[in-house]
Amino acid sequence: MLQIAFIRENQEKVLKALAKRNMDAKSIVELAVQLDEKRRATQAEMDNILSESNKLSKDIGELMKSGEKAKAELLKTKTTSLKEKSKELAEKLDEYTNELTEQLYLLPNLPADIVPEGKTPEDNVTVLQEGDIPDLHGEALPHWELVKKYDIIDFELGNKITGAGFPVYKGKGAKLQRALITYFLDKNTAAGYQEFQVPHFVNEASAYGTGQLPDKEGQMYHDATDDLYLIPTAEVPVTNLFRDVLLHENELPILATAYTPCFRREAGSYGAHVRGLNRLHQFDKVEIVRVEHPEKSYEALEGMVEHVRTILNELKLPYRILRLCGGDMGFASAMTYDFEVFSTAQDRWLEISSVSNFETFQSNRLKLRYKDKDGKNHLAHTLNGSSLALPRVLAGILENYQTPEGIVIPEVLRPYTGFDIIN
Repeated sequence: MLQIAFIRENQEKVLKALAKRNMDAKSIVELAVQLDEKRRATQAEMDNILSESNKLSKDIGELMKSGEKAKAELLKTKTTSLKEKSKELAEKLDEYTNELTEQLYLLPNLPADIVPEGKTPEDNVTVLQEGDIPDLHGEALPHWELVKKYDIIDFELGNKITGAGFPVYKGKGAKLQRALITYFLDKNTAAGYQEFQVPHFVNEASAYGTGQLPDKEGQMYHDATDDLYLIPTAEVPVTNLFRDVLLHENELPILATAYTPCFRREAGSYGAHVRGLNRLHQFDKVEIVRVEHPEKSYEALEGMVEHVRTILNELKLPYRILRLCGGDMGFASAMTYDFEVFSTAQDRWLEISSVSNFETFQSNRLKLRYKDKDGKNHLAHTLNGSSLALPRVLAGILENYQTPEGIVIPEVLRPYTGFDIIN
C-alpha cells in the first residue's frame, strides 16, 4: 500500500509512475487526498477538544478544592457536551479512515525508475539468456505425452478425484518431484535462508498484508465458513510471519525459505498453452523471502537473481531472464525479474520464477518496521522469489532431457532421486 503522505506531497509523480502501468489513477488519487484532508482536519478538531477537555478537568478540580461547586457543575455540563462532540468526530474519523484505506488498496505499487515502459509481455526486456537448447531426436514429445508414456503423472486420475488442474504424481514422477523440492530447499538453506514450515491457509489480514487482497480475490480459493484463504504462494504466510513486528536494524536482513503446495483458481485460463503442467490449480513451489534495509534491497534483489541462476545452471536447463515492463508487473511489485525455461518440445519459453522487490508496499500494509541506531522507526523493504516453481521446471526437465532410451535425470538431482533415468 502506498503511503498517503507520499501521495499527498507527490501527486504528479505518483500519477506519472502509475501511468507506466497503463493506469489512469487520477480519480483515485484525488479522492484519496480529499479523504486524507478530511481525516486530518477531523483528527485536529478531536485533538483540540481533548486539549480543551483536559483544561476543563483541571479547572473543575481547582474549583472543587476552593469550594466553588456551582461553578464546577457548570463546567461539568460543558465537558459532557465536548464528550458528545468528540464521539461524533471519532465516528467520522473512522469513516474517513476506512474510506481512505479502501482507495489506497486500489492503487498498485509504483514501478522503480529502471522498469521499462510497456503494456504487454512483448515489451519485457531480455537481460540474459543462458544454456544450450538441446537438439532433440525426431520422435521427441511434449511433457504431457511423456508422462503418459512412462506412467509418472496421471492427469485423468487427478481429474477423477478432484478436477482438472490437480495431477497425481506416480512412481519415479513422485520421487523426482520430491527430489526437486529437497534440492531447492538445500540450495536455499546453504545460501543462508532459514527454512520454515507454514500453514497453507491464511486469514484475511494476511492476504491483505502481502497484497493478494483485494487485487487477486477472484484467483484465490476461499473457505467462507472460517473465512480463510488457501495460499497462492508461500510468500503470503512467510512474509506475514513479520506482520506487526518492530525489528532492530542489526536484525536485518532476514532470509526465509519454505516449501508449500500452492492453490490458484486460474479463472479464465484455457487453450493449448495451459496443457499438462503448464498451468495448474494446485502445484508445488519453494519460495525465498527477504526483509531488507531500504538502502540494500536492490543489491539483495540482484543477489536473489544470481541465486536462482545458480540453481538453473546446475540443472543445465536453457533459460532467460526478463526485466518486466510496467504493464506486465504484479500489483505489489516495484521491480520484477522473470525467469523462463525453454521448452524444446513445445518450442516456447515457460515462466518458472519471478523475483521481485516490493520496497515498502507490503511493509506499509504489514506494519513491518525496524528501529535505526537513533531510535527512529522506518518501514523495511520486502522481497520474494520462486526458487523454484516445480511444474514448469519439471516440464523443462522431462522435455529437454528426453532421449530415445528414456528421460535422463540431471546429474545434480541423482543423489536425491536414487536413479539416473526414467524409462
